[in-house]
Amino acid sequence: MAPGPGGRMGGHFLTEEEMKEKPKVTPDLLKRIFGYLKPYWKQLLLVLCAILVSSILTLLPSILTGKIVDEGLIGRNLPALIRYIILSLAVTLGANLIGVLENYLNSWIAQHITYDMRNQMYRHLQKMSQRFFTSSNQGDIITRMTSDIDGVRQIITNTFTSIISNVLTLIVALTAMYQKNWILATIGIVIVPLFAIPTRSAGKKRWSLTNESQECNDEINGILNETLSVSGQLLVKLFGKEEQEYQRYEAVNRRMIDLNIREQMAGRWFRVIISTFSSIGPMLLYLVGGILMMKYDADLTVGDITVLVALLGRMYGPVNQLLNIQVDWIRSMALFSRLFAYYDMPVEIENPAHPVMPAECVDGHAAGHVEFKQVDFWYEPDRQILRDVNFELKPGHSVAIVGPSGSGKSTLINLIPRLYDVTGGSVCFDGTDVRELDLTWLRKNIGVVSQETYLFNGTIRDNLLYAKEDATEEEMLEACRKANILDFIEKQENGLDTIVGNRGLKLSGGEKQRISIARVLLKDPALLIFDEATSALDSISEAKIQEAIDPLIESRTSILIAHRLSTILAADEILVISGGTIAEHGKHADLVGRGGVYTELYETQFKVRAIEEGNFDPQWDLLLEGTSNPVEEHMQAIREDLNAVPPVGRKDGGEYRRKHRGDEAGRP
Repeated sequence: MAPGPGGRMGGHFLTEEEMKEKPKVTPDLLKRIFGYLKPYWKQLLLVLCAILVSSILTLLPSILTGKIVDEGLIGRNLPALIRYIILSLAVTLGANLIGVLENYLNSWIAQHITYDMRNQMYRHLQKMSQRFFTSSNQGDIITRMTSDIDGVRQIITNTFTSIISNVLTLIVALTAMYQKNWILATIGIVIVPLFAIPTRSAGKKRWSLTNESQECNDEINGILNETLSVSGQLLVKLFGKEEQEYQRYEAVNRRMIDLNIREQMAGRWFRVIISTFSSIGPMLLYLVGGILMMKYDADLTVGDITVLVALLGRMYGPVNQLLNIQVDWIRSMALFSRLFAYYDMPVEIENPAHPVMPAECVDGHAAGHVEFKQVDFWYEPDRQILRDVNFELKPGHSVAIVGPSGSGKSTLINLIPRLYDVTGGSVCFDGTDVRELDLTWLRKNIGVVSQETYLFNGTIRDNLLYAKEDATEEEMLEACRKANILDFIEKQENGLDTIVGNRGLKLSGGEKQRISIARVLLKDPALLIFDEATSALDSISEAKIQEAIDPLIESRTSILIAHRLSTILAADEILVISGGTIAEHGKHADLVGRGGVYTELYETQFKVRAIEEGNFDPQWDLLLEGTSNPVEEHMQAIREDLNAVPPVGRKDGGEYRRKHRGDEAGRP
């Protein structure tokens, strides 16, 4: 069975789920649907005319059959016989040609409507906030954009034209039949539903069996995917479940065979019923027509009866399809309701109707001044992420944000480019609330290097030009040099035209991250945000990247989220986020001795890594005297072993570290 709009198994019957979730058809819904047809009303009018003419021409050969029989065969008039046969062929050809025109116009309208809907949906989804994409199922979003909108095309090309064509065919056929003989025409009207009812009953039974068979097939595929995959078969072997899994597969396979046999037999009985009822109608017309012609109506001819039988046969298909119109109608309305539900989702982050230019902006160039004023934020009302956050970051200064996992660090920086909007307070950029600024201008002046690197499937050049379309070769190479990826690019055969693969899979994590950094540097924003930007890099690459980032931090506003002490120390100020609030702020030397959140983070996260990197200053521990120190014994053991570690910035830290590694010092 052909899949129906919005459904896997379509068919001519509704599932229980479809029956429960039938959409409520309202005038507003219908008005909205026909609103998509309105721009193409001229083409629709041509389609209606083509359907009408095609319906008439399609039935004319059946009507001409009476002339062929009466005047040509019974009348023994060869010229008339030839004339009507040629006319019948010409009419058939004309109907087919008009049918081609109808199909073209129909497809043209359907494709343009789906073109409009896809553009509308894509534009709408682009406006949705980050909240929508983090909470929605990605597969569901893609389904709306592809199969659901494609279902609209099927509705227009199949359901819509089918309804009109079938109705017109029935009207023309009934009109022609009543012109011939009202008694036989009435008998035909009574016979057609008697034919359609058993057809529908048999079809419903087979449809039910097909659904069961499909579900059983899904279960079989599930077993095969689970037990014959690399991981699945290993698990089966390790737990000795081979026989149990075989029994499970054998039982489902047997049920599948039984269902297939029942489905085939249901189809056989279905064909028997169709064949029988298809014969009853014509035979009854021949019988009644013969009685009328012989005893009561001398004007009724053999040709007339032949025409009536032919027209009756042409009515079976349209009547059967119109009896199923309720199913197609409900599915069509459900499909439109699903699409409209997406269209009607509110846009949380909207560009202001009258955006303003920041007061601190000079000739359109942002300074990068950031200020948080009593900022609150939550994803759900009962789960607040940030509360009463206040801080100011002046142009040219930098701030490092640290805190436990889940404390709200990334959420905080997402508020600046308006990936989310605050639920309380305000975030200002260059002295103006970000909600009053033009979104494009705001995001153009903010560069973010995120922890999760994303590269488009193309070349390195394509990914760099995404930041600045008119960038010169020299600008791209300079950005790559600063990001410490130029040496790698120059070693590639195609240089900047090297293919990175889907999501950059042809590159290592460090290479992807450095290209990502180069892309942001090429953008040259007023505000730089590094959200664990060096997390995918090894120590050597990170050190070189840090050397490139340091001058940038000194010359423009920068925000750094990091777990490495060397990165944090480069900032002018450290903000400590805990429980959604700024628990502490200040310099490292001030914070490390307070015995607060930062002290704990220093002991558990930063200190060990600093020692491993050769960036640890023993003088820092003097600040810890008298504060809580849960890992002091462990750290003291490391200090005693290393004795003295090069201070921050010492270039021979790596060599010193190698000389004094624990395994070389006799430690296990």
